[in-house]
Amino acid sequence: MRFGYFLSCEEYTPAQLVEQAVAAEAAGFDALWISDHFHPWNDEQGQSPFVWSVIGAISQACSLPVTTAVTCPTVRTHPLVIAQAAATSACLLEGRFVLGVGSGEALNEHVLGGPWPSADVRLEMLEEAVDLIRRLWTGEVVTTAGRHYQVDTARIYTLPHEPPPIYVSAFGPKALDLAARIGDGFINTSDDAEMVARWKELSGGKPAQGGVKVAWADTEDEGVDHAHRLWANAGLPGELAQVLPSPQHFEQASQLVTRESTAESIVAGPDVERHVAQLRSYVDAGFDEVYVANMGPHYLDMIAGYGRDVLPALRG
Repeated sequence: MRFGYFLSCEEYTPAQLVEQAVAAEAAGFDALWISDHFHPWNDEQGQSPFVWSVIGAISQACSLPVTTAVTCPTVRTHPLVIAQAAATSACLLEGRFVLGVGSGEALNEHVLGGPWPSADVRLEMLEEAVDLIRRLWTGEVVTTAGRHYQVDTARIYTLPHEPPPIYVSAFGPKALDLAARIGDGFINTSDDAEMVARWKELSGGKPAQGGVKVAWADTEDEGVDHAHRLWANAGLPGELAQVLPSPQHFEQASQLVTRESTAESIVAGPDVERHVAQLRSYVDAGFDEVYVANMGPHYLDMIAGYGRDVLPALRG
């Protein structure tokens, strides 16, 4: 069982993300997740650095494995570019890299001005993109004209000794079926034991990574305030996270999320037992790895508290 730290590119500057990665390694975390966004979810979060630059910096600052959670290799960025970026990251991390992919959100992917595809088309694009990425990682010259992507005599020269694993994010039955068909692992942000069991059945027992956010602070009330100010969007239901096109739309929709509902849905404050119980729910759901992000300014306190109290309790 591995416990990792989740780097939120939407909320922190590049320097803060590297600082968190270094602190997480010192505290005893086993690995890192890092989000890949063009926009934050709202202006209050206020950041969105280019993930591949941050991964390069992290590779020189600490030795933890890194998974993108997750990259969309279909609309905003051509899968050929993702293949090259991921290969370079795997070289810098000396093989300690997993390319986590998903079908994306309009928030990040609409920015080139094209239409936002339907869910079925996005999954179709994702499957074609993953196949193309794997072909490019062979080091051979690739020329292809698929339904969604064309490549003309392209070869990636800088490659790791072994191609990185590709883990696939899935939140519904169709996406889970696709993940089991094309993925080396599974990514999700809910402690849904039924979905993890279904993944294990469909994939033949391949690994599953889960992620969760907490709001460490001196008091529970302060933590809830940070979480509600920064991440009320996490309380939006259904497919809104996939279809709303801008931070301003998320801010408008998030007005429907009350502070009380935020408080009910997260772990806030410094109560070690609550933090342990939340991560243990992911362990009990069947995940092989669990990643935890902090919401708000007290990330160094959170990392230290986890290293001192939470991680030992979980491992004990």
